[in-house]
Amino acid sequence: MIFKNLKHIRQREIALIIGVMALPLLPANPTAGLGSFVRHTHAAEAAPKIGTSRLVTIGGDVTEIVYALGEENRLIARDSTSLYPKEAAKLPDVGYMRALSPEGILAVNPTAIIAVEGSGPPEALAVLRNASLPFETVPQAYDRDGILEKIVVVGTLLGVPDKAEALKDRVAADLDAAINDSAKRPEAERKRVLFVLSSQNGKIMASGTNTAADGIIKLTGAINAISGFSGYKPVTDEAIIEAKPDVILIMDREGPLSISNEDLLKQPAISLTPAASQKAIVRMDGLHLLGFGPRTASAIRELNAAIYGG
Repeated sequence: MIFKNLKHIRQREIALIIGVMALPLLPANPTAGLGSFVRHTHAAEAAPKIGTSRLVTIGGDVTEIVYALGEENRLIARDSTSLYPKEAAKLPDVGYMRALSPEGILAVNPTAIIAVEGSGPPEALAVLRNASLPFETVPQAYDRDGILEKIVVVGTLLGVPDKAEALKDRVAADLDAAINDSAKRPEAERKRVLFVLSSQNGKIMASGTNTAADGIIKLTGAINAISGFSGYKPVTDEAIIEAKPDVILIMDREGPLSISNEDLLKQPAISLTPAASQKAIVRMDGLHLLGFGPRTASAIRELNAAIYGG
């Protein structure tokens, strides 16, 4: 997750952010429901055992859920990706979710840590667990049900299942309305969207399938222009030209990884696409776009309006 105020994050962390976003999501499988049950059972068992009066959250979506549950008074620190709501950014920063420092986390004297799946590195997590500090993981998925599961798990861990159920119902209704609106668009009118993660040294890093970008594009009723691979990878000029994107989607950010619309349109392959001919470039806040938290319905509507107008 990369956001508009990236200037506050060290360049080394920015590079690591790109690395984590290149991790593909595991494909869905017929046992997904069973896995969900097991995770919820685990969370229910863990909740009474952990003290959450001094909580550290790792992952912008997890932190946002804590605030949405009205339990932010428990938070004493958060990771670098936790920038929403704006009050969260005032909390001490324990580092980037994929490059955690055990010393930095332990220094704030937490009673528990709740981290989104994929946090690391593994050595840091091992140190934290060996410190006898409750460390609970929230499953990550880039779809409607994954968002609702995160809410239930976080609420259970905090011991507020009723609040979580109410929030889940509100978010589900909002998501269903946004998704249903997107689904009404005829197949022939659905535009092809190329998500550009970065452009450095003339090489485009784009989103394939099984990614946060792929998930939000599909929920918006559009088509991911790149489907020949999974994850975020560099793509050739030929692949971009063949993809024929109608729209280029990019995160709105600052710092060394930012690129202007003009410079993006000058890229040889991009310049030959339908998107370039229409100068159809959409920029959105990274956490809002790819966070897959309580605000995802809003992201669906904003992206839909940006792609199709209205």
